[in-house]
Amino acid sequence: MSGILAGKRILVTGVLTESSIAFQAAKIAQNEGAEVILTGFGRLSLVERIAKRLPKPAPVIELDVTNQEHLDGLEGKIRGHLGEDASLDGVVHSIAFGPQGAFNFLEADWEDVGTAVHVSAYSLKSLTMACLPLMSRGGSVVGLTFDAQIAWPKYDWMGVAKAALESTSRYLARDLGARNVRCNLISAGPIKSMAAKSIPGFEELADVWNHRAPIGWDLADPEPAGRGVVGLLSDFFPKTTGEIVHVDGGVHMMGA
Repeated sequence: MSGILAGKRILVTGVLTESSIAFQAAKIAQNEGAEVILTGFGRLSLVERIAKRLPKPAPVIELDVTNQEHLDGLEGKIRGHLGEDASLDGVVHSIAFGPQGAFNFLEADWEDVGTAVHVSAYSLKSLTMACLPLMSRGGSVVGLTFDAQIAWPKYDWMGVAKAALESTSRYLARDLGARNVRCNLISAGPIKSMAAKSIPGFEELADVWNHRAPIGWDLADPEPAGRGVVGLLSDFFPKTTGEIVHVDGGVHMMGA
């Protein structure tokens, strides 16, 4: 099959519903010639059902990024699907979670904040290192962020966790460049996904895009962000690393 990812093997995390950016990234990656493996946790049967809606059914590996045993066993499970001599060309990090307490900045306790940072930021390093033995030829790690340059209404400690994610990506880019592994992020606009439903006040946050996106933004369309992910997974950006590419309708650059 031809395409910008022809012959590549990609691990995609965070596919839960068809409305997710991760699903679109997996779908477009397959259409562009990649072999895709998914990971899921907590709702594994749901992920397995969604996997069947891709252009080609994709295997699903159980992975809790806060569980070291899962991380230690990831390489072996990937090889079980791809073959013992297989390599991995790309990893998509689409994992974030914050307890309800993390959405109250002044009242949040460390337990909730620590969970948000662990799952949403530190996991980028954990996942990348778990996959690194399979990336002997180099490759591309692409994560999803929500612009952490400013303080958003209602987002609170999740915004801090995203700032940590963005910094983590830069440090990974620094340390893995010698291995020809690129690490970049897509900063996407808000999408009405299942994850969005867990954010108190999401509608107020998302309403910013109704007024400030110069090129427009569709809350129900994750495809543009998915295309951005696939672009960074491809060889079209061989010397781009430590970067944050905005796919947000232009909101990030608008002034008052």
